[in-house]
Amino acid sequence: MIRLPTLALLAAALVSPFAHAAPAWTLPEPIAAALAEAHVPASALSLWVQPADAAAPSWGWNADLAVNPASVFKLATTSAALATLGPAWTWKTKVYTTGALRNGVLAGDVVIVGSGDPSLVQERAWLLLRQLRDTGVREIRGDIVLDHGAFAPAAQTPADFDNAPSEPYNVLPDALLMNYRAVTLAFQPDAQARVARVTVQPRLAGFAVDATVPLSRADCGDWRTGLALAADNPTRWRFAGSYPAACGVRRWPLAYPEPASYENRLVRALWNEAGGKLSGQVRAGALPAGATLAFAFESPPLAQVVRDINKFSNNTMAEQLFLTLAANAAAADPSAPAAGVTQAQARAVLAAWLHERLGGAADAIVVDNGSGLSRETRISARALGLLLQSDWNSAVMPEIMSSLPINGVDGTLRRSKSVAGRAHLKTGSMRDVAAIAGYVLADSGRRYVLVAVINDPNAGAARAALDAAIDWVARDPVPSKAP
Repeated sequence: MIRLPTLALLAAALVSPFAHAAPAWTLPEPIAAALAEAHVPASALSLWVQPADAAAPSWGWNADLAVNPASVFKLATTSAALATLGPAWTWKTKVYTTGALRNGVLAGDVVIVGSGDPSLVQERAWLLLRQLRDTGVREIRGDIVLDHGAFAPAAQTPADFDNAPSEPYNVLPDALLMNYRAVTLAFQPDAQARVARVTVQPRLAGFAVDATVPLSRADCGDWRTGLALAADNPTRWRFAGSYPAACGVRRWPLAYPEPASYENRLVRALWNEAGGKLSGQVRAGALPAGATLAFAFESPPLAQVVRDINKFSNNTMAEQLFLTLAANAAAADPSAPAAGVTQAQARAVLAAWLHERLGGAADAIVVDNGSGLSRETRISARALGLLLQSDWNSAVMPEIMSSLPINGVDGTLRRSKSVAGRAHLKTGSMRDVAAIAGYVLADSGRRYVLVAVINDPNAGAARAALDAAIDWVARDPVPSKAP
């Protein structure tokens, strides 16, 4: 990880509440009451409120403490990407051929070179292969070679964070990542046959799932556990349990248990579906010298990808973007090594950008990865608030603002009831962490920056305190001095 200088933070951590305010402020009563209701001490909350236009004083509570922000840290990654790459920037997955193409038959290989595109979901991977067909390739007499070399292999494993490798949020980044290396099981009860019919998307070559599972009369409850799914075999998944009829139609996304073979299986299946023929195999490999560029398959614009990352807090997409920042910096540096970029390079690039943008306010930031799915990441509420204020005054403010979930409307905030439609906030949720950060439109028409982070074993129960903070800010906060 990258740990920026911490002397200023250590000094500030001794002062509570907000170290840089002359008077001591009391925590607003609705927020304090919600914390007490959840049995969370006020010391576990870090809060920063600042008019977005900086026309009035800021207010904070434990605002300089180093806290774990969870997924709220995605704001740093996405802000850096929009600022350095630009909203219209795209990833380009390049497709090469070797050998001659005659009458639709390629006497050689097709080589697909990844650049880290986070948007290569099943549909877009199919479009890429459809575009290959449109170039005239009907039959490949060699192999389809997948070049993952733009990113160095991940040093960690999907089980490292919380020992849950089958959870899609633990999928690791890869330069040629497709469909987040996930499969989704769909269950459709058939009462007459007394089974639930099971379908899987996407189809993967050499992989099958039991087509049915018995129905039960149990309550829906923890239906996944009741299925007793054996999902560790990369070629066949089986059910030993049953599916409650009361659940109706349900879907279950899971990370594929053999990540290294996922793209091989998906590409073979999609090429067959596109009507293509393949004499060889789909395999990992490097782009050979002398290959001919057939076309470059472009991603959606970065602004659209950032919207998907922040609205739905997609960890894997954020990690793809994090490494892309390093790859872009390396491409602009003639002295950079030609090998795939590493997590360490990405940490250094993001840390340097944060220091350039925030100056001394970035001294206490600890950059571990780009998604916030980390026990090591640290940032203060003040630093995150200043980043949001800087974003507000930047050329990419509209893109950043529109990427954030809208309170009570969409994304990870669609179920929130506080001031529906008037807050654009990134959320963060992890064991011991609950957080929000973004912009709130107040009754006066002024927009405020709000950052609220709770670090406590009972943080998940204290979300009402975050809602109370949103409501308080929406009423144009006037902090009270402590007696």
